[in-house]
Amino acid sequence: MLAIDTQIIDVDLLNDEHKTPAFLQKNIFGQVPVIEDGAITVADSNAILTYLATRYDASRKWLPENAMDAAEVQRFLSVASGMVAYGPAAARLVTVFGAGLDQHKAIEIANFVLGKLDAHLQDKQWLATNHPTIADLANYAYIAHAPEGNI
Repeated sequence: MLAIDTQIIDVDLLNDEHKTPAFLQKNIFGQVPVIEDGAITVADSNAILTYLATRYDASRKWLPENAMDAAEVQRFLSVASGMVAYGPAAARLVTVFGAGLDQHKAIEIANFVLGKLDAHLQDKQWLATNHPTIADLANYAYIAHAPEGNI
């Protein structure tokens, strides 16, 4: 979205590459994604979005400086890392990767949060402001793949 040159490096999750000592130096929790920007390493999806928007978006469109807009973005980042992660994303982990999670509970959470987001978006196009922000990006990835989790 910011037209930043990138090099994507696949991490072999099925063979636990994300649990190796070398990877754990990048993210102590052994999770993807992680980015390296020169000498800077940032782990966690929302932290990465915040970093990139702050570092590379001079217009501050993706992460507004206005207090109310910034608070709304943060609210929906929390939704992405909370209910959306434990709902649609968790249900997908069960069906795609065989994760030992409670798929019934994940689907229940997914239906609840997606209903709330649908109602919230009835009269607007974007979650937090009148234009796309990192809040939309954070939620989109999980929600776009919800059908893979039987949502």
